[in-house]
Amino acid sequence: MTQPQNQTQHQPQSNDRIIIFDTTLRDGEQSPGVALNHSQKLEIAHQLARLGVDVIEAGFPIASPGDLEGVSRIAREVRGPIITGLARAGKADIEAAARAVEAAGKPRIHTFIATSPIHMAKKLNLEPDAVVERAVQAVTLARSFVDDVEFSAEDATRSDWDFLSRIFKATVEAGATTINVPDTVGYTTPDEMRKLFAFLKAELPAHVILSSHCHDDLGMAVANSIAAAEGGARQIECTINGIGERAGNASLEEIVMAFHTRADHYGYTTGIQTRELYRSSRMISRLSGMPVQPNKAIVGDNAFAHESGIHQDGVIKARETYEIMNAELVGREAAVLVMGKHSGRAAFRKALTDLGYADMPDDKVQHLFGRFKDLADRKGQIFSDDLRALVDARSDVPQTFSLEGFQITSGMNMTPVAFVRLNTPDGAVDATAHGDGPVEAAFQAINKITGLSPTLESYRIQAVTQGGDALGEVSVSARHGETLLHGLGVATDVVEASARAWIRVQNMIVAGMGAERRQGEFAPGRI
Repeated sequence: MTQPQNQTQHQPQSNDRIIIFDTTLRDGEQSPGVALNHSQKLEIAHQLARLGVDVIEAGFPIASPGDLEGVSRIAREVRGPIITGLARAGKADIEAAARAVEAAGKPRIHTFIATSPIHMAKKLNLEPDAVVERAVQAVTLARSFVDDVEFSAEDATRSDWDFLSRIFKATVEAGATTINVPDTVGYTTPDEMRKLFAFLKAELPAHVILSSHCHDDLGMAVANSIAAAEGGARQIECTINGIGERAGNASLEEIVMAFHTRADHYGYTTGIQTRELYRSSRMISRLSGMPVQPNKAIVGDNAFAHESGIHQDGVIKARETYEIMNAELVGREAAVLVMGKHSGRAAFRKALTDLGYADMPDDKVQHLFGRFKDLADRKGQIFSDDLRALVDARSDVPQTFSLEGFQITSGMNMTPVAFVRLNTPDGAVDATAHGDGPVEAAFQAINKITGLSPTLESYRIQAVTQGGDALGEVSVSARHGETLLHGLGVATDVVEASARAWIRVQNMIVAGMGAERRQGEFAPGRI
């Protein structure tokens, strides 16, 4: 494309490698209704390492002993990325973060304090001089534990620029190696962000890495993050699917693919393995219970769909007419036929390997093969997305209860009745229950057998592929006391998929695998 004469393109430089800092496990988990247990966080962390992120913010260690152990476990078991824990500018926070990341191959402590006038006056009740002093003390203490320290100025985009320069210079002198500039409330604009980073780049030593952290309250988080890079940022903090507090964070997949697709314009590179983007998105959606909107860029169901006849004709003739990237580049191979009812175990294992599941243990492959054969008998043709759904719904929870069979009686002007049989530690147990609909009736029958009565908070269903025999994927969120749980079930029958999701929730309760939401003083930190 010819550029207007009065505009200039970014000229690539030798330092145009962008560090991708993923905060899905910290800021992303602050999304309303999201609570991840230790095993889920570890599963996500391993996938983020496969994705190729440079930094994983694994949590907020001071929040609870469970949070500290969760970050510690990731630090012990995940290699490749830098592992960091968030800490307020206080001794107890920083010491907790230090304990949490000490086993990491590449540990970092990320400490922060608010710098905007409203935060300093109304929340901290501190004068600016005292804020600078506390920030310097925090960085100095953090640096006594690790060589890699990041300092963030909470609500930076509503802070005085000269004060930002002052506190950043002081913390750099104290040992901070990365300076993060959060748009905590999603207030700024791309033009303001670009100018702010250009100002800070000129103010701070050349060795300091400038970082952005943008929220999406005005729908500009990705645009602001890219503008920050244009102004001099070389680290971008973001989350998978853009999840996060309120309207969410900058979307990792959108930023990465913007740089990849428009390398001619931006000239920036990342270390992200783009073919892992779709798998990462599905995992986060499954474990968080947060669906991805169909029209979400890059990873939404409609991202590579074409309904208009003109568009369809163009794509058939030349895909480049209406697609600026191909689906395979981000790990999307939807509608690819991979298996049939006569496929054997070796072919099944190879299909899983081709989809990125080469490291799956043999016992889980064997269990999934049984589900696959059952599905193939009902569906005939199995597509790659069907296999992904089976993998996503695989049981990583001890099977105290499992579905053996069910029968539903339902119709117009009659009360639905469900008969359910579960395998339990006491053998096969049956129960019958009524409900407002067939799914509720099935849930009530399951509750009778298990003796548990979690409260359903959300329910969603979507077709995995097209066609009348499509696999249905049901996701439920439920609360048991103060514990939040997410269950996923897949089947060609909607009620069966729902029952499997509900049984998974019940098994998680028995196994103590839910996660508690924290509130009050030790709620997750905000930047």
